[in-house]
Amino acid sequence: MPYDDLTGKVCPLEFTRITRDVFRSRAALRDVLARNNPGRPLTLPPIDFTRREVYLVAAGPRSSTGYDLRIVGVRDEGGRIVVTVNESAPSLGDPVRARVTYPFRLIVFPRSAKPVKLKWPGRP
Repeated sequence: MPYDDLTGKVCPLEFTRITRDVFRSRAALRDVLARNNPGRPLTLPPIDFTRREVYLVAAGPRSSTGYDLRIVGVRDEGGRIVVTVNESAPSLGDPVRARVTYPFRLIVFPRSAKPVKLKWPGRP
Protein backbone atom coordinates (compact mmCIF):
# COMPACT_ATOMS: atom_id res chain seq x y z
CA MET A 1 0.00 0.00 0.00
CA PRO A 2 1.54 3.37 -0.90
CA TYR A 3 2.44 5.78 1.89
CA ASP A 4 4.40 9.01 2.33
CA ASP A 5 6.77 9.63 5.22
CA LEU A 6 6.19 13.12 6.68
CA THR A 7 8.71 12.77 9.51
CA GLY A 8 11.20 15.18 7.93
CA LYS A 9 8.47 17.74 7.20
CA VAL A 10 7.40 18.26 10.81
CA CYS A 11 9.26 20.06 13.56
CA PRO A 12 11.38 17.94 15.93
CA LEU A 13 9.00 16.19 18.33
CA GLU A 14 9.51 14.39 21.62
CA PHE A 15 7.34 11.52 22.84
CA THR A 16 8.18 10.40 26.37
CA ARG A 17 6.56 6.99 25.93
CA ILE A 18 5.77 4.55 23.15
CA THR A 19 3.00 6.12 21.11
CA ARG A 20 1.03 4.73 18.19
CA ASP A 21 -2.21 6.06 16.76
CA VAL A 22 -4.11 6.80 13.57
CA PHE A 23 -5.50 10.28 12.89
CA ARG A 24 -8.35 11.06 10.55
CA SER A 25 -8.50 14.80 11.30
CA ARG A 26 -5.98 17.62 11.60
CA ALA A 27 -7.48 18.67 14.95
CA ALA A 28 -6.97 15.21 16.48
CA LEU A 29 -3.37 15.07 15.24
CA ARG A 30 -2.55 18.57 16.51
CA ASP A 31 -4.11 17.74 19.88
CA VAL A 32 -1.88 14.69 20.43
CA LEU A 33 1.23 16.47 19.17
CA ALA A 34 0.56 19.51 21.40
CA ARG A 35 -0.18 17.32 24.43
CA ASN A 36 3.11 15.45 23.99
CA ASN A 37 5.14 18.57 23.14
CA PRO A 38 3.81 21.38 25.35
CA GLY A 39 5.03 24.87 24.50
CA ARG A 40 6.71 23.72 21.30
CA PRO A 41 5.56 25.37 18.06
CA LEU A 42 4.06 22.72 15.79
CA THR A 43 4.72 22.62 12.06
CA LEU A 44 2.63 20.30 9.92
CA PRO A 45 2.62 20.03 6.14
CA PRO A 46 -0.69 20.24 4.29
CA ILE A 47 -2.62 16.95 4.53
CA ASP A 48 -5.90 16.25 2.75
CA PHE A 49 -7.76 14.44 5.54
CA THR A 50 -10.73 13.82 3.24
CA ARG A 51 -8.53 11.41 1.25
CA ARG A 52 -5.65 10.54 3.59
CA GLU A 53 -5.07 9.49 7.19
CA VAL A 54 -1.99 9.87 9.35
CA TYR A 55 -0.26 7.19 11.40
CA LEU A 56 2.17 8.03 14.19
CA VAL A 57 4.58 5.60 15.82
CA ALA A 58 7.09 6.79 18.44
CA ALA A 59 9.63 4.75 20.37
CA GLY A 60 9.87 6.95 23.45
CA PRO A 61 13.18 8.23 24.85
CA ARG A 62 16.42 6.59 23.77
CA SER A 63 19.91 7.13 25.22
CA SER A 64 21.83 8.16 22.08
CA THR A 65 21.67 9.45 18.54
CA GLY A 66 22.09 5.93 17.14
CA TYR A 67 18.45 4.86 17.40
CA ASP A 68 16.01 5.09 14.49
CA LEU A 69 12.61 3.82 13.40
CA ARG A 70 12.04 2.61 9.85
CA ILE A 71 8.73 1.84 8.19
CA VAL A 72 9.14 -1.58 6.58
CA GLY A 73 5.77 -1.45 4.86
CA VAL A 74 2.07 -0.71 4.96
CA ARG A 75 -0.23 -3.52 3.83
CA ASP A 76 -3.96 -3.78 3.30
CA GLU A 77 -4.83 -7.24 4.63
CA GLY A 78 -8.50 -7.09 3.72
CA GLY A 79 -10.07 -6.47 7.11
CA ARG A 80 -7.29 -4.24 8.44
CA ILE A 81 -4.26 -2.18 7.51
CA VAL A 82 -0.94 -3.33 9.00
CA VAL A 83 1.98 -0.95 9.49
CA THR A 84 5.28 -2.76 10.06
CA VAL A 85 8.12 -0.87 11.74
CA ASN A 86 11.65 -1.84 12.75
CA GLU A 87 13.81 -0.08 15.30
CA SER A 88 17.55 0.04 14.75
CA ALA A 89 19.89 0.37 17.71
CA PRO A 90 23.56 1.35 17.65
CA SER A 91 26.34 -1.17 18.04
CA LEU A 92 29.19 -0.59 20.49
CA GLY A 93 31.56 0.77 17.82
CA ASP A 94 29.05 3.09 16.13
CA PRO A 95 29.90 6.80 16.26
CA VAL A 96 26.94 8.13 18.25
CA ARG A 97 26.48 10.91 20.76
CA ALA A 98 25.17 10.18 24.23
CA ARG A 99 22.05 12.31 24.52
CA VAL A 100 18.36 11.62 24.81
CA THR A 101 16.59 11.25 21.47
CA TYR A 102 12.99 10.50 20.59
CA PRO A 103 12.72 8.44 17.37
CA PHE A 104 9.36 8.58 15.63
CA ARG A 105 7.73 8.22 12.21
CA LEU A 106 4.73 10.12 10.90
CA ILE A 107 3.29 8.65 7.71
CA VAL A 108 0.20 9.22 5.56
CA PHE A 109 -1.68 6.74 3.39
CA PRO A 110 -5.07 6.52 1.68
CA ARG A 111 -8.02 6.96 4.02
CA SER A 112 -9.90 3.82 5.00
CA ALA A 113 -12.53 2.79 7.53
CA LYS A 114 -10.41 -0.26 8.40
CA PRO A 115 -8.59 -0.49 11.72
CA VAL A 116 -4.84 0.12 11.61
CA LYS A 117 -2.62 -2.35 13.45
CA LEU A 118 1.07 -1.98 14.26
CA LYS A 119 3.51 -4.84 13.77
CA TRP A 120 6.74 -4.03 15.59
CA PRO A 121 8.99 -7.10 15.87
CA GLY A 122 10.65 -7.21 19.29
CA ARG A 123 7.94 -5.10 20.94
CA PRO A 124 4.72 -6.25 22.60
